[in-house]
Amino acid sequence: MSSTNHAKVLIIGSGPAGLTAAIYTGRANLNPVVFEGLQPGGQLTITTEIENFPGFEHGIQGPELMDTMRRQAQRFGSLCEYKEVTGVDFSKRPFTIQSYDEVYTADSVIISTGASARLLNIESETKFMGYGVSACATCDGFFFKNQRVLVVGGGDTAFEEANYLTRHASEVTIIHRRDEFRASKIMEDRVKNNPKIKFLTNKVIDAVLGTEEGSKRVMTGVRLKDTKTGELTTLDAEGLFIAIGHKPNTELFQGLLDMDETGYLITKPGSTATNIEGVFAAGDVADKHFRQAITAAGSGCMAAIEAERWLEANS
Repeated sequence: MSSTNHAKVLIIGSGPAGLTAAIYTGRANLNPVVFEGLQPGGQLTITTEIENFPGFEHGIQGPELMDTMRRQAQRFGSLCEYKEVTGVDFSKRPFTIQSYDEVYTADSVIISTGASARLLNIESETKFMGYGVSACATCDGFFFKNQRVLVVGGGDTAFEEANYLTRHASEVTIIHRRDEFRASKIMEDRVKNNPKIKFLTNKVIDAVLGTEEGSKRVMTGVRLKDTKTGELTTLDAEGLFIAIGHKPNTELFQGLLDMDETGYLITKPGSTATNIEGVFAAGDVADKHFRQAITAAGSGCMAAIEAERWLEANS
């Protein structure tokens, strides 16, 4: 970046959407700048094997795929900066983007900040995250072969995760705070017909239980609270998967960009354009339906092409 800290295209986020946008805008000689954020590579860096990304017949590790994408973007002139965006001003052009005490300007911005899994927000959940607690069955299910696992949630995501986990675990128990589920009928039927899956309704997790010896932690079960009686019980299990939805990383843009009720950025139909001209959104930050690496990459390509055309028309 020049000494004036100005870019034609500034991309916020470095998952499949952001890096694909960087590849395309780089090839268009726009010299994009990518602010990678606190988790360079996005959610895929905490994913083990990815088997459904086209072009990798035998699968590829998540971090390896993101490293490859980053190098490809850099090959076409992208500048990847390990920086977190702390503020934006889209009220006038060029746009202003702040990273703590550093200020940058940009002619156009592509937002690809992704989404994060919603968690239970209990202290013991954080303590055992990665030591039995997970927010991604497809990432970590393999580690629970022939073990007892729990899934928290009552929607399609929870039911899909539970179904998937039966490939590995000996027993899967779905825990839900109500006795009715939000999941689609077809998913509910599929799960109820799976002999490996059990249900515990009107229950919430009060604490994750386990042992600690130095830095070694092992989850052994959970403490459950009955939502009707308040009664506490314990349940033995080796794994806990939290599937209560995702939260788009859009706090920075509240009051500036149009969002739906859960915070996903709203783009124009058939486009990645937001309500502010020159600002585009790609990937999970604007996609509550698919949330796949390949759809994120596709929308990153769309955002790059739209940004290029917009810059051409507005230069």
